[in-house]
Amino acid sequence: MKLKFTKMHGAGNDFIVIDAINQSIHFSAEQWRALADRRFGIGADQILVVEPAPTPDLDFRYRIFNADGGEVEQCGNGSRAFVRFVVDKGLTNKSTIRVLTMSGVIEPSIASDGRITVNMGVPSFVPADSHFDAEGLATEEQADATLYLLPLSDHVVEVCCVSMGNPHAVQIVKDLKHHAVASEGPVIEHHPLFAKRVNAGFMQVDDAQHIQLRVYERGAGETLACGTGACAAVVSGIQRGVLQSPVEVRMRGGDLQIAWAGAGQPVFLSGPAVAVFEGEIEIAE
Repeated sequence: MKLKFTKMHGAGNDFIVIDAINQSIHFSAEQWRALADRRFGIGADQILVVEPAPTPDLDFRYRIFNADGGEVEQCGNGSRAFVRFVVDKGLTNKSTIRVLTMSGVIEPSIASDGRITVNMGVPSFVPADSHFDAEGLATEEQADATLYLLPLSDHVVEVCCVSMGNPHAVQIVKDLKHHAVASEGPVIEHHPLFAKRVNAGFMQVDDAQHIQLRVYERGAGETLACGTGACAAVVSGIQRGVLQSPVEVRMRGGDLQIAWAGAGQPVFLSGPAVAVFEGEIEIAE
């Protein structure tokens, strides 16, 4: 079968976006992996699928597949690409849409200047929401038990565990450029205490409203940017008392802006979304 697609990116986090409203899509994990392969396929960190809304109070359903073929709950940069895609393709004429994801409903909006902001929902520090077995790991000085000492093979790292609809373990590092993200990231991602794996965030705090961030993403490896990772990092920093909203997050692919008013409030993610090219690929059935 022939599949029409659009290649997009948000701050370097790149996507294949597929309209599953006007074409029928039923792919296996192996086929998703083939599409995401950078040598033998199109290449992407994630594949985003636009589907019809299942209920009248929604505009679309949004599905996300990582490069390893697994379906995941949420993707912040992808949500901006999603709204850019449905507006550019004439699938909606609304400036704000309600979209169902595996983790719940999000409401991305696009301004007249093209800037896209997404209400990412209320973050959770409850370990069970990150499928994290945290028993006995909370640091003693944290009465609210949001920081944990996570044992690795030869050392221990202090992480803040945050669910943004998907799980994140964020640590503060002194020298992000030289930190061992490539070796430590996969160890944290596959740590046995995270039943469904975890996104590993490495945050360097420059000042109260500026951070640098690298994220080793679950199922994708280190990416140039991660929207939910940026949200989780800022939320963890505000929770720790080292950041103040709004915060600019500098990632290798570009900058994102995160705002959070505190406990019980949603996180707002702003940043670019760019269409790179469109194409058609033949898929073996």
